[in-house]
Amino acid sequence: MAHGSHDHGSAGHSHGPGHVHGSTDKKRVLIATCLTAGFMVAEALGGWLTGSLALVADAGHMLADAIALGLAWYAFHLTGRPATGRLTYGFARVKTLVAYTNGIAIFVIALWIIYEAWGRLMAPAPVLGGPMLVVAVAGLLVNIASFFVLHGGDRESLNMRGAILHVLGDLLGSAAAIVAAVIIIATGWTPIDPILSVLVSLLILSTAWSLMREAAHVLLEGVPASLDRDLIAKDIEGAIKGVREVHHMHVWSLDGTSNMATLHACLNDGVDAHVAVSAIKKRLAVKHGIEHATVEPEFGQCADSHNEHDHHHDHDHAHGAPADRRHYH
Repeated sequence: MAHGSHDHGSAGHSHGPGHVHGSTDKKRVLIATCLTAGFMVAEALGGWLTGSLALVADAGHMLADAIALGLAWYAFHLTGRPATGRLTYGFARVKTLVAYTNGIAIFVIALWIIYEAWGRLMAPAPVLGGPMLVVAVAGLLVNIASFFVLHGGDRESLNMRGAILHVLGDLLGSAAAIVAAVIIIATGWTPIDPILSVLVSLLILSTAWSLMREAAHVLLEGVPASLDRDLIAKDIEGAIKGVREVHHMHVWSLDGTSNMATLHACLNDGVDAHVAVSAIKKRLAVKHGIEHATVEPEFGQCADSHNEHDHHHDHDHAHGAPADRRHYH
């Protein structure tokens, strides 16, 4: 399909506010990576010496988090590279790939913790509550510092949210270890250690699923949750003079923040195509936050084949679309 007009304002070339955000987010993620990796070794040794599954589990989580945060930092690094002839949108979507991978990693870690906890419940092991408490408190302080470093970043970024999710899981793990240590010191009841580990894992699983679902939606080029493709098409038809119909419309996000669209605009005879396309792009940017759009103006019959249009039409009806509903492909 030949597209009549292109707008490359946000296709990986912009150096405006988003670029500044990306630069500061990159530094925040690097600081969090160093803090997490540095304390992970101390917590792993502490868990091994005290016999605490909660500490070992949190150390394992921090190991994966240090790797994931490092990947998140590298994703921000790649995003700064210019687009190429082969990667015309640049490397912006790497952040989404990393966010999806982070979600999978969290799932695996959480399931491992649950498996280990079940073994501990079946065969309780001795736990040194005092040293465990000291290590857990130190871990909590490190995780709080990492959380506040990341929390000041761009929370609309899936990559940044993935990084925050990892650190939040570590923070919850440290808090659970503190509670477990206090109970063990006060009562000597060691099963609390694996029980709290499982509870933290379940919380992490739910948030990881949400992150994976959003990242997968972006990778599948689904319509962003904040936008409605059909309403946008109708808005253009009603707001832009000379536009008779909008169809073959696609709306998606490049990386969870940069929204894009392509569409065919059927114009009335005598309408200036350049003026109409410019008005459509301005409407998409100002009203709907879509700053990168490809618009193909048409007069009379659609430039695509009639048979293809019929195929799409029949396909929609086969999936239960109302007969009187207009179709946008």
